[in-house]
Amino acid sequence: MSAARRLGPSSANTRSAVLDMVRSGGTVTRTELAERSGLTATSITRIVKSLIEDGLVIETGFSESTGGKRSSLLELNSTGRFAVGLSLDAGRLTYVVTDLAGTVIGRLVSPGIEQAGPSEDVVRIARELGQLLVQLDIALESVVGVGVAGAGLDLGAGAERLSITSTEWESFALSKALEPRIGLPVVRDNDAACAALGQYWAGRVPATQDFATLYLSNGFGLGLMVGGSVARGASSNVGEIGHMVIDIDGPQCWCGARGCLEMLAAPRAVVAQALEDDDLAAQLGLTGDPQRFRADFEAIARAAAQGEPRCCELIKRSARYVAAAVLSIVNVLDLDRVVLAGPGFADAGALYVREIRDTVSRFARTRTIHPVVIELADPGLDAAAGGAATLALQHALTPHAAPGR
Repeated sequence: MSAARRLGPSSANTRSAVLDMVRSGGTVTRTELAERSGLTATSITRIVKSLIEDGLVIETGFSESTGGKRSSLLELNSTGRFAVGLSLDAGRLTYVVTDLAGTVIGRLVSPGIEQAGPSEDVVRIARELGQLLVQLDIALESVVGVGVAGAGLDLGAGAERLSITSTEWESFALSKALEPRIGLPVVRDNDAACAALGQYWAGRVPATQDFATLYLSNGFGLGLMVGGSVARGASSNVGEIGHMVIDIDGPQCWCGARGCLEMLAAPRAVVAQALEDDDLAAQLGLTGDPQRFRADFEAIARAAAQGEPRCCELIKRSARYVAAAVLSIVNVLDLDRVVLAGPGFADAGALYVREIRDTVSRFARTRTIHPVVIELADPGLDAAAGGAATLALQHALTPHAAPGR
């Protein structure tokens, strides 16, 4: 279906879709844009002219000659605009600044949101964000906006998602509090959705390719890209893979079900299993403090990556459950790409990839039709923050694909 028929008569939406085709194409010609969009050559010429005038697209040379006049090559003007992404996390705040192509050009890490409340942290966020832009010598007027990623956050302030780690951040009107302090529009989404969006934009994934990003921090989340947009569902709860039931006779989950992935394979579960081995807990210096389970999990993951046998078995056990969940997602949605992202995969991500890849390659329903790529995000630790910056870019520059705020 052509962009014109799919998006209707809105000129803003059509312009937005053409810019998105330039983004995903890398370098394209006006002729290729006309063929892909279904628009006339005259319409494409007019739209491209406006994109060049606005500094969003540049001409970078000419295509190879086919006997006639060579066509100009077009691509995103990566330095034409910038965006800021912020990942809210109990352990740390991660800020990144990206160019128009989604490439990270600067970052700042500061203490997390464990201590102060949102109203106090907003003051610090505004200050640190401003400092980063000054350090990078980026003028405020060239920044299209700020995207914020966090566990349980969606685009609507006050819309809460059920979570064992729910905090007042989930219902805090962040945009209303932060925008006047920084003079930029603010949009927000959950970390898994942002990580998926970042892969879509910076990886130049075309809107015709659907894929999922599995995000691991305190627990599991799934960001699902469909047709160039993040899938939402009736209540913005698409992607609750942590509550996929893996074992109907498994342990009771706080959500009311039994045998959820979160209870079997998330960091809390891995730490609880490790603490059953007193010798291992002492060797790794595990605290057993419920407030520091992330640090304990990271110690286990690092040891597993270094080959410690007991830790390897703990991570592999977790990975087997995760692989079963991913296999079901792949089969249900007929995906050909799943990306692993987030701080939970920082140390032992390769072990998870190996287990998931093996399971999917052997048992995916469509394995004889197409392969399924299982890979780690790059950069994994900045995936949510980079994706949050992409969220701001999408809202400002390709609104046809962005959900309402």
